[in-house]
Amino acid sequence: MSSSGAMSRRVESSIRKKLESALKPQHFDVINESYMHNAPKGSESHFKVVVVSEKFDKQPLIKRHQMIYDLLQTELEEDIHALSIVAKTPEQWENSNKTVAASPACRGGFGK
Repeated sequence: MSSSGAMSRRVESSIRKKLESALKPQHFDVINESYMHNAPKGSESHFKVVVVSEKFDKQPLIKRHQMIYDLLQTELEEDIHALSIVAKTPEQWENSNKTVAASPACRGGFGK
């Protein structure tokens, strides 16, 4: 990847490193949804993360989300305008259809 390509994915790379390191997910995806919003081309401001981790066992959904927010505090303060989270245990993931619903269309707003 060129250095400009790496630079254009700085936030996504940071999200990946932090969540993979701390949560050791069995399934993991970071989806940049910025293109769906009123954001400049190449923006990294709107993300969806899908995280399946044993660390979520016996944790209520709000606690799972809080774990992710805590890990991404810097990105949320500096770069991320919106973060959608799917946080499941391995058992929940296995018992699901293993698909994640598409995000709704942007309803406007000026972004960051």
